[in-house]
Amino acid sequence: MITRALPSLPYEIMEDEDVRIPVSDGTRLAARIWRPAGSESLPVPGIVEYIPYRKRDLTSVRDSIHHPYLAGHGYACVRVDLRGSGESEGVLADEYLEQEQQDAEDVLAWLADRPWCDGRTGMMGISWGGFAALQVAARKPPSLGAIVISSFTDDRFADDMHYMGGCLLSDNIAESGTMFGEATMPPDPALVGDRWRDMWRERLENCSLWAEQWLRHQRRDSYWRHASVSEDYSGVQCPVLASSGWADGYSNAVTRLLAHLDVPCRGLIGPWSHKYPHLGEPGPAIGYLQEVVRWWDHWLKDVDNGVMDGPVLRTWMQESVPPSTSYEDRPGRWVGEAQWPSPHVRPTEHVLARHRLARPGESVAEEPLSVASPLSVGQFAGKWASYSAPPDLPYDQREEDGGSLVFDTDVLTERCEILGAPRVRLRVSADQPVAMVAARLSDVAPDGRATRVTYGLLNLTHRDGHEEPKPLAPGEECTVDVELNGVAQAFPAGHRIRLALSTSYWPLAWPPPKPVTLAVRTGASALTLPVRPTGEPDEVAPDEFGEPEGTPPLPATQVSQPEQKWTVSRDLVEYHSALDVVKNSGTIRYDDIDLEITRDVHERYTWVADDFCSPAAETSWTVTFQRDDWLVRTETYTRVSCTPEEFVIDAQLDGYEGDRRLVSRNWHRRVPRDLV
Repeated sequence: MITRALPSLPYEIMEDEDVRIPVSDGTRLAARIWRPAGSESLPVPGIVEYIPYRKRDLTSVRDSIHHPYLAGHGYACVRVDLRGSGESEGVLADEYLEQEQQDAEDVLAWLADRPWCDGRTGMMGISWGGFAALQVAARKPPSLGAIVISSFTDDRFADDMHYMGGCLLSDNIAESGTMFGEATMPPDPALVGDRWRDMWRERLENCSLWAEQWLRHQRRDSYWRHASVSEDYSGVQCPVLASSGWADGYSNAVTRLLAHLDVPCRGLIGPWSHKYPHLGEPGPAIGYLQEVVRWWDHWLKDVDNGVMDGPVLRTWMQESVPPSTSYEDRPGRWVGEAQWPSPHVRPTEHVLARHRLARPGESVAEEPLSVASPLSVGQFAGKWASYSAPPDLPYDQREEDGGSLVFDTDVLTERCEILGAPRVRLRVSADQPVAMVAARLSDVAPDGRATRVTYGLLNLTHRDGHEEPKPLAPGEECTVDVELNGVAQAFPAGHRIRLALSTSYWPLAWPPPKPVTLAVRTGASALTLPVRPTGEPDEVAPDEFGEPEGTPPLPATQVSQPEQKWTVSRDLVEYHSALDVVKNSGTIRYDDIDLEITRDVHERYTWVADDFCSPAAETSWTVTFQRDDWLVRTETYTRVSCTPEEFVIDAQLDGYEGDRRLVSRNWHRRVPRDLV
């Protein structure tokens, strides 16, 4: 997506490809450093990106686009692999551990003490790197002057890939499979020498089963409260530039930070999936690195450049589009809000009437409407967080709506725009003690096609909070609130706005142990939309952002072609259904280090008819590294299935050197269901 690669920069740069940073317990972390030539005599601020995804190869092309760019604008950029990843020593046991954060503080202290660093530091990152920067900022390391974060959360239980509204997300299993594969990859012998085999064996023999760890915490306990900045926003005492995309799973935290932090903070939300904004898909991508340089210049170099002028939140107001699993670009425009929450956004309530959304202020009779959704509702839901490869956005919702309670507005006579998180208040009863509700908001075109705009989930046993869930009393009514993901979306005149409610949403979220019939009381239930009147000033010029810039990427050759598939299938004899997601990257040669890596990744989600204990999720990773006669391969596999009382985890790990299996491990675990 980079449209302008800059070969020439304000500063000439130098690169240290492999630097070892000692941390408190003597472990050495591997880093790659780009910094201005001459910084030994004219020290500069330092910027850290701290992630487990292998600086030497897997992220090297992406790193080469932005770290040299920032270095060429006067910063020392330090890209560090976490303990147990890449060429860093140790074992990567889990995410966001106390040890990980202590290591990060040690890295910042080391950096601030370098002769080429002026003692002021920042942190940046996307996803894990964004988490790390925010979490470390809350620990207040003395040198940290500002952070730049993308695609992150401040609440590890309520708004991460693990659980949503207390419902177990399938991304919990998919991402545990990702980290099972990532944490067991070998270091490169070209950098660590003959130690590579011992380091790799240590990882293989001591890696944990991430899926089990995450499944053993099905409520918001101390495990999730650790490193959740939402526990105490006042811990963050440095300026924050926060961004995400509406197609990502992590868009909500941007506005929460704007609402809760008491430090200079700016928010940016585009139409993007789980990508940096200068690499954003769907487009338009933006000149994000220019924004980042301005941020660092102001907060780390004291440049009065007006970076704090203008809106607190800049976001892409998305126009209506037909349903599709991918978009090259999302039409829309940039809008701005001078503060958040915004006084421009007006909550507008639509009471639920019989299969329609009443007009604001309309009186509606109360009556119960029932729904018992089949397991097939959710097969076109897409991923919790879109990665845009393979195409993974939600498809036409009409089939999903057939197994749901549906409430439509009248045909809109004028354009309606919303900005923020819609909410649904429901007066409900269920015939089972454990139940869920999935609430989906769609844009319905005149021809009937329904494009999902946003959605929310609630495990009804979590109706009073995530710390102490309580079973439902079958048949007894209660009032629950479902918050949908935030969004900026325009609905044109001639369209309708649809709310659909279902009692399952598999495979995006794990279904309850038994089929549920849910009764929703009209008149006592309502949808509240965050309406932004179309007459409000936008406060963002159409050319606010420049074209995406970066430095030329490192050369990499696609030796064999990737394979990307997203296939829904159903056998109408045995009633077996499946969603198969293939994410094979093919073989890529990293030309600068003459290394070939092949990654074959397959996710499979299955179910049988309406047997709510038939769902199963599988992830398999096969990763091969080859350079000359060095040939190693890791194979990891995880399967999660269930009974009414338990989740069942089966996993295996094999590490091969050439054709010889070096390590083989197997797991079989049973984890009680905790009202999930």
